[in-house]
Amino acid sequence: MVKIIAYHVRQDEQPFIDEWSRENNIEVKSVPFELHPATVNHVQGFDGIIYKQRSRLDEDGTIYQTLKDYGIQQLSCRSAGVDTIDFTAAANNNIKITNVPSYSPHAVAELVLMQAMQLIRHYPEFKARLDNNNYIVDGLRSRELSEYIIGVIGVGRIGSTVAKIFHALGATVLGNDVVKKPELERAGILKYVSKEEIYRNADIVTSHVYLNQQNIHLIGQDAFAQMKTSSFLINDSRGPVVDTAALLEALENKQIAGAAIDVVEEETKIFNLKFDGPTPVEPYNYLKKLPNVILTPHIGFYTDIAVERMVKQSLNDALAIIQSGHSPHEINF
Repeated sequence: MVKIIAYHVRQDEQPFIDEWSRENNIEVKSVPFELHPATVNHVQGFDGIIYKQRSRLDEDGTIYQTLKDYGIQQLSCRSAGVDTIDFTAAANNNIKITNVPSYSPHAVAELVLMQAMQLIRHYPEFKARLDNNNYIVDGLRSRELSEYIIGVIGVGRIGSTVAKIFHALGATVLGNDVVKKPELERAGILKYVSKEEIYRNADIVTSHVYLNQQNIHLIGQDAFAQMKTSSFLINDSRGPVVDTAALLEALENKQIAGAAIDVVEEETKIFNLKFDGPTPVEPYNYLKKLPNVILTPHIGFYTDIAVERMVKQSLNDALAIIQSGHSPHEINF
């Protein structure tokens, strides 16, 4: 009988794992910890692995040889992001990688809409006033969404969904991606321009790119210097896409008007944890104090539909590779 081990399983994922296990008559064992050299021994006796975590499996690639020695031929990520994987080491050990790139573009896009509307309507600033028993509205008048230009950097599944939502609500949408979708331009949903044009013209810049070597600190000092002082930044992609130090400087110097951040650099030290005092990431503690910043703990994916799809597709992919050596969701970097 095929046996699969599921690493770093949250309580809310377990019912979907149990359901899939019953429907497919496959044994799935869940463990609460991440997949690292110290925990890889739990793979012994299993045929496949699904996992979800934000930290790399290891630093030197040796874990992939260990997995190969255990007879593992695949790793199924229960997420879209695959920056935890050493693809060279995986390929050298004939381990196939799958992810769940389209678990629910609407889940993230709806969060972007929520963040954008709170920034536009100055909700963080109003909340700060209300917390101080201040009910004066002067100085925080809003513009309406139809007056805004939205700049989408990374027009993939999520970015294109974001573009469609804001277009439907009357905003002008600009997009940038290395791969264009001409049908979006033909439909009048967006116009493709350079990143520099987005920085100069957009009222809201929202990031939806994969994290790779080229995209680390993609949005940094140069980008903020080009942005309008009335503009907002939204980052719901990956923390290192935005240079946190440059963001803090831009906010302090009023180069931009505010930001909404669902992902941050070094977030593995913070998210899904609880602290009695400040977090161990000082820039994050500072961001928390700013009245024009919205912070959420990496919740873009966190909806019922998205979680179910992430769990079940990753299990389907693991089973497909175990049984046939192939999955339609294999990543070839």
